[in-house]
Amino acid sequence: MSFLKVHSSAIDGSREIEIPFRAGAAATLKAGELVALTGYLYTGRDQTHRRLCALLDEGRDLPVDLAGQLLYYVGPTPAKPGQVIGAAGPTTSYRMDAYTPRLLELGLAATLGKGQRSAAVRQAMLKHGAVYLATIGGAGALLSKSIVKAELVAFADAGPEAMFRFEVEKFPAVVINDLAGQDYYEMCVAK
Repeated sequence: MSFLKVHSSAIDGSREIEIPFRAGAAATLKAGELVALTGYLYTGRDQTHRRLCALLDEGRDLPVDLAGQLLYYVGPTPAKPGQVIGAAGPTTSYRMDAYTPRLLELGLAATLGKGQRSAAVRQAMLKHGAVYLATIGGAGALLSKSIVKAELVAFADAGPEAMFRFEVEKFPAVVINDLAGQDYYEMCVAK
């Protein structure tokens, strides 16, 4: 997403958004809007998604309540001495598309990654009132500077694909899919 100008781990002209989302906050986001996320989010890639859905299949509780939360598709590298976390760039979102509608049913308010989502996920987001955000691929070291705390939540044996809870400050993102059904990628192509 080279169109983003990143300065001091935030985006010039962005609107600061608190996460997890307060009631109705996702509805205020519009496709193409630049945001700086501050608060707490959870992480998960392929293995985390498979395991979350397996727990649901078994009728077991999830390690966290996803209602109102943002799930970031990332597998961070280990922290070097003096760092909170290593590089924390987004992974390709469509790899989680098979699992996303089920997690949206639980009240997940937003997902964050890179690349487009499938038509089925976009429909599920509209049905459940969720949005999709993207961040800068290939800039994991820069993005990690916006992460002020990282704690392991679940699936420690999955290594970087474990579920973490990050505290972030002015984490840069752009709204891709909003609750009006708009897709920023499609909007850019149409111009």
